[in-house]
Amino acid sequence: MYIQGFVIPVPEDKQDAYRDIALRFTDIMKDHGMIEVVEAWEADVPDGVHTDFRRAVALEPGEKVVFSWVVWPDKATCDAAHASMMAGEMAEDMAAMAPFDGKRMIFGGFEPIVSWRK
Repeated sequence: MYIQGFVIPVPEDKQDAYRDIALRFTDIMKDHGMIEVVEAWEADVPDGVHTDFRRAVALEPGEKVVFSWVVWPDKATCDAAHASMMAGEMAEDMAAMAPFDGKRMIFGGFEPIVSWRK
């Protein structure tokens, strides 16, 4: 299993636009082998003492934090999916449609060391 994690600053009034692009991206990723996706809108994100989600993405007034992850069978499937998706028109579409500042998005790939699901 391979997991991509994202923390994204999104203008509060762009929640519907963000959901729309997330659903479009989900449909595309499903066709490329994705196992699971979760897109979560800020509900309780406290300010930290030394750092926090808000500071991590340089949150501006009127923005909310989105925390999301995508689960792939393995890194090879993830890499192949992204190469395929970005080779087409999707890269331009996503950049033009994104209702957030992608320069402040934090992302990374992870291999689980503990995983449990009921």
